[in-house]
Amino acid sequence: MSELADQEHDDQLMRELGLADLGFSLMRLEGRVFLRLTGVVHYGGRSYPYDLVPAQGVLAKPSKWRKLDADARAAVLRERASPAVVEELHGHVQAFVQEIADASDDCDLDPQPFLQGLADMQISEPAGMVFDRIRQRLEHAVERDMEEQHAERTRQSINLAEYPASFEVARRLKRKFIALLGPTNSGKTHQAIEALAKAPSGVYLAPLRLLALENYERLQAMQQHGRPLAVSLVTGEERRLEPGATHVASTVEMLDTRTPVDVAVIDEIQMLADRDRGAAWTAAVCGAPAHTVYLVGAPEARRAIEVLAARLDCELEVHVLKRKGPLSMEESPVRKLTGLRRGDAIICFSRREVLMWRDNVTEAGLSVATVYGNLSPEVRRAQAQRFRDGAADVVVGTDAIAMGLNMPIARIVMTTSVKYNGVEEEEIPAALARQIAGRAGRFGVHEEGLVAGFDAETHNVMRSLLREKPVPLKTTGFAVAPTLEHLHRISAVTNEHGLAKLLKRFVHNIDVPDGFFYPRITEDQFERAAWLDMLQLSVAEKFALSLVPISAKVHSLQHAWESWATALAHKKITHLKPENNPLHYMNLQEAEDACRLYSAYAWLAYRQPEYFPDTVLALRLSREASERVDAILQDQNSAARKRQPKKFRRR
Repeated sequence: MSELADQEHDDQLMRELGLADLGFSLMRLEGRVFLRLTGVVHYGGRSYPYDLVPAQGVLAKPSKWRKLDADARAAVLRERASPAVVEELHGHVQAFVQEIADASDDCDLDPQPFLQGLADMQISEPAGMVFDRIRQRLEHAVERDMEEQHAERTRQSINLAEYPASFEVARRLKRKFIALLGPTNSGKTHQAIEALAKAPSGVYLAPLRLLALENYERLQAMQQHGRPLAVSLVTGEERRLEPGATHVASTVEMLDTRTPVDVAVIDEIQMLADRDRGAAWTAAVCGAPAHTVYLVGAPEARRAIEVLAARLDCELEVHVLKRKGPLSMEESPVRKLTGLRRGDAIICFSRREVLMWRDNVTEAGLSVATVYGNLSPEVRRAQAQRFRDGAADVVVGTDAIAMGLNMPIARIVMTTSVKYNGVEEEEIPAALARQIAGRAGRFGVHEEGLVAGFDAETHNVMRSLLREKPVPLKTTGFAVAPTLEHLHRISAVTNEHGLAKLLKRFVHNIDVPDGFFYPRITEDQFERAAWLDMLQLSVAEKFALSLVPISAKVHSLQHAWESWATALAHKKITHLKPENNPLHYMNLQEAEDACRLYSAYAWLAYRQPEYFPDTVLALRLSREASERVDAILQDQNSAARKRQPKKFRRR
């Protein structure tokens, strides 16, 4: 029998049994033979038709159904398509319509688009499956509607155009900006620090702990009215608070926006454009509570400073300084280790490369100081001091020397012009090339600064980069990072408490009217937030933990951070246990990691002292770990020199 003839035969059987009059029809679809039942329910003054498969409406596969004779088919139909089935399904539909209509009404949604699926969803699954799909559609619609409401409430709660007004003390002061712009070795920082030291009170804001530490000591050595300045040091990991201090040296993220001072110095102002930390400079410019604010940095920041000053309605005075000594490219590359000489700084872009070049250079007969980003400020400073004192002939380092280390470098020697940017290897930007090269030729020590590539290709690239015209910083989209107050405000209007969701709302939902200020978070913070949301922590606790300065790429450090977060979630006190791995047994990498671990603990201890009480111990251990790192570097340097025959050693 053909399929068409079979269908006609079934239709005739349905009529003979009176099932068509009850609203039943027999269908073949999706490899099934099944019953459908049509009807209408009424609720809230509206009618809702349905066309559904009863709970027992699926009869058989087509092949099995064809094998049944008319009597067998009739018996199955009488069992599965009775008035009782009609009544049962109608009751289920009536209850479901009421459920969806009431739920839609609660959410200010029209139930019709959802309940229309009772008649339109032509599937072979029983009615319960249709109900579930409609519930899911409603749930998604409610979520979308709630998302739109939360997004709108977030927009209404935070308007970035009003960001400067959030700094109440700075807003009340009549502030004046003085921009001191120039290349490295132009004396701009010296001029700003001199002005700061003469002021009755002030703050120096550094991009690095090392710079904060150096200028803290520099200010301590200066006098005012015949007496030494009273200066405090405030960084994320350390506090040296002087009673009655009039001046503070601080990292830029630690700016106290509530205590007015006479003068503020914001160093490396071009960091406004930094992808990860630019928001700290935006906050400093908007919030520094000083009558006079010195903005110190590269000339390419000038236009950005001008538009910021105009936006903040602050008077601006710009001074462009010139380099105090000439900077020149060597005529040819160095090419050989024997071409290196005392006073050189050999630049690489990774810790591994630094240590490799360090060994090569020492074996060639030159003593070496070593500087790279993974070293603590104390170690970097100790190594730089060896170079300044003449205990090291050359310094081998990364671009970490480009910011915060004043050394009598005669010549910069670039081993490469390519650096890993976190995603891929790429040529360094001209701005970085200029900043590194500018460290050559310390004023008062050398008549000029020299720059060379170790190989011909690097030499030619550096020559081109130093000739490039500086690219001005953008004059819009100044980064703003979320504060805890921002997150609490978003949480209050959305009733959300997950840090990842709050950060996401900050980035995507707050009001950014003209794009002058723009919300930013780092990828690291967002990834940490997702992990922290699995723990029972407050928004404030999660926010603090998301900012701990510790590398997720080092397993031992990531493990320590996770254990700290878990302990805080259980409200357990975390003590340091240095005895588990004594410092004198550590190799270089272990000692470096220990130093970073203790510093990170200290950072957290200042913010959660109740649960991380060993602040003093952490600072002591950090200093001891730094001393261990410095000792290892010196031992390795000596060992490498001993491997070189005496007749090849240079003095």
